[in-house]
Amino acid sequence: MMAQSKLEQYLSEDSTTSIRNPHREPIKHILMGSAKAVTSTIHHLQMNGYASVGDWSPLLPTANPDEVMSILIRQILMQ
Repeated sequence: MMAQSKLEQYLSEDSTTSIRNPHREPIKHILMGSAKAVTSTIHHLQMNGYASVGDWSPLLPTANPDEVMSILIRQILMQ
């Protein structure tokens, strides 16, 4: 069995939530850019009350040099 990447592990953490509550669906927010820009945006979103810093995945490298990404998974109410 292959080991899951950190990204795959993070994305699969909430995979059963929509099964438990069929009126909610996951939505994934992805930030990509320099580590400074991504971190700054995460902190800005926390100051605006949207998401805590701890809600985001750790910074993960992308295929592009000097670029990282972070992911936030939220459950939204579907009507």
